[in-house]
Amino acid sequence: METAAPPSNLNIANALTVLRIVGVPVFGWLLLSENGEDIGFRLWAFVAFVLLMITDRIDGDIARSRGLVTNFGKLADPIADKALTGMAFVGLSIIGVLWWWVTIVLLVREWGITLMRFVVKKYGVMPASQGGRIKTTLQAVAIGGYLLPFEIWDNTVSHVMRWCTHVTMAAALAITMITAVQYVRDAVVMRREQKSPA
Repeated sequence: METAAPPSNLNIANALTVLRIVGVPVFGWLLLSENGEDIGFRLWAFVAFVLLMITDRIDGDIARSRGLVTNFGKLADPIADKALTGMAFVGLSIIGVLWWWVTIVLLVREWGITLMRFVVKKYGVMPASQGGRIKTTLQAVAIGGYLLPFEIWDNTVSHVMRWCTHVTMAAALAITMITAVQYVRDAVVMRREQKSPA
């Protein structure tokens, strides 16, 4: 009985993932222009971030619906996410709207887990978990809130929205650390199972 050939890495889902990576420098330039004090650049940075995050949803849906899930995609997709959100966290801290300690904690977790994925790759590929997807969503919403120039608009509505953004980021930080523990646990189990005798 013939087995179906694995999908090629050269597919539309992976192309969108690569596009997201390529778009990160453009987003970073928009965010850091005029030290984040120009409303126009901040709004364009928000638009760029939203569009790039939409590609994350689209490439995943396409890959699953068309049978285009590849090991490259499983590894590159989270890397693209980390590059985009990492640029956002660092950029937001540079322009002074996000605390540096939050950025450092998040980046150490994100890149630590990504590095761990590469280390355990010989035992198997670890796809994103449901908790990881919730974490990504919360982070994206919080980043979007910080990208909007609420501190420049400086009115009652913007103050309320900024506090809502702080609460969302706090939730994202909590889920981020919880899922980090889960990923480490899953990696240990995967390694143990692969090393155990058949």
